Amino acid sequence: MTEHADDVQREIEQLRSRIDDIDCKIVELLNERAQHALDIRELKPKVQLGLYDPKREEEIFTHLARCNEGPLYADNLREIYEAILHVMKEL
Repeated sequence: MTEHADDVQREIEQLRSRIDDIDCKIVELLNERAQHALDIRELKPKVQLGLYDPKREEEIFTHLARCNEGPLYADNLREIYEAILHVMKEL
């Protein structure tokens, strides 16, 4: 490899390392989110709320679209969060 190619390879490795760190943070935050969802699930029956609230899901999607600064599209985030919410319901 040339010196330039070595530099590029090092940059790729650094970026991958940063992605690995971010992935660990995402996992930590997903687990924190899951715990809060479980806490809410425990509280809902005390105020006669059903476990599933489609209106709340739409509020989440709307909130995500407002928070999004890209490069992900709102539809991408919705797809990701539909999977997250599906898993949360199964906890």
